[in-house]
Amino acid sequence: MTEGDDLTALAQELVALDVAAGARWAVGPALAAVRAVGRSRPEPREGVAERAARAELYQVAAWIAFDAERHGVSRRLHLRALELARSDPAEGPDAAVEPLILAVLAMQEEHLGRPAHSLRIASSVLAREALPGRVAAIFHVRAGRALARMGNGPLAGRALGTAAELLADRPTDRDPAWAWWFDRHELDGHHGLARAALGDLGAAAALLHDAAHAGGGDGGDGGGPAYRVLFAAELALVQARAGDWREVDAAMATLMDGVSCVGSVRALRVLGRAARLVEDGRRVPRRTRDTARHLALALRDTGTGIGAGAG
Repeated sequence: MTEGDDLTALAQELVALDVAAGARWAVGPALAAVRAVGRSRPEPREGVAERAARAELYQVAAWIAFDAERHGVSRRLHLRALELARSDPAEGPDAAVEPLILAVLAMQEEHLGRPAHSLRIASSVLAREALPGRVAAIFHVRAGRALARMGNGPLAGRALGTAAELLADRPTDRDPAWAWWFDRHELDGHHGLARAALGDLGAAAALLHDAAHAGGGDGGDGGGPAYRVLFAAELALVQARAGDWREVDAAMATLMDGVSCVGSVRALRVLGRAARLVEDGRRVPRRTRDTARHLALALRDTGTGIGAGAG
């Protein structure tokens, strides 16, 4: 095996760990792998295949750091991965992992409250000619989320509608292997988050329910990646925002037993916000308030710094 093969195998191992367990348990091995690889050989001596494999490894580690809410290191790794992915002019801007790096960077910008930056990244990719269908759909979702965060409901709805139309088409040989996770449940979840950003809490709850209970993760019934528990956590937050105390009580109770196993720190922080909203709410039934307090204690026991009075 070549060094590039070794790097690819390492990246695949980290992806498998992240999908199965989540970022809480994958971030340590991911950052250790990056440090070890960085010491193994000076990057200028690498060939094209080795650079591409290193870019993929850095991207995987950057994604895991993002879901672990380690945003500084995540951004540094993504930018280094982007530099490596673009280092061979013959491959062009759509080569290999480059669009995936930009897709996560766009999501990170929106997550951190910079939707205009997110929209700029998404628009720059969508301006490219002949994008594969799945890639175009993903960036329309990124644009839709950013536009919703900016309060532009009509354009957000149009972008998400275009993504749904593209997703309805069968995958082709041009769709990259890394787009395997983008399916209807993923789209429903992001559509729900866009509706929530626009204040349409009823529609958001319906979409997030579909994503959470059919799309896998700790909050669902399917076999999707571990991070998808985020949609179940966001559902609880939307229900708390709406003052739907009976539904949020059920959602929090369902999630509470599995909190210790939740691998997405993003999801844990959303649950912390939901618990805090319930605890601070008015006319909250005692049972629901008690459930929120128990959830906050369970979150505190995760050792992530999230819990009572935090989130």
